[in-house]
Amino acid sequence: MSTVDWSEGTGISLEDLPAVIRAYLAAHEARDVKSAITAYTADAVVTDDGRTHRGLDEIRTWLDRSGSEYTYTTEFIGATGVDEAHFDVVQHLEGDFPGGVVDLHFRFTLNGGLIIRLTIEP
Repeated sequence: MSTVDWSEGTGISLEDLPAVIRAYLAAHEARDVKSAITAYTADAVVTDDGRTHRGLDEIRTWLDRSGSEYTYTTEFIGATGVDEAHFDVVQHLEGDFPGGVVDLHFRFTLNGGLIIRLTIEP
């Protein structure tokens, strides 16, 4: 698997992101785990806060936990598309989590129209 150079992306609007990413972001913001999980492939991998979650069962558990552990708001800051499978979405979060404010990169890799990898990091 080749390494993605996320700095090589071209700026795009929220509306220009693939439909699966837009739907996932909306479901994630609404804390709608049932809808969010449908955006992933069966063998998807999510890395968030230094922890890796593999497969739909672990991702569903992560979504449940992350949606209920803290109260926060999200705001779309911007996005870039590296190629047809790689997209970096920057979200501004404010809430009652440690630090209270953070801008996070949601780095999506798509396969067959679904999310096969998501890495969330500052």
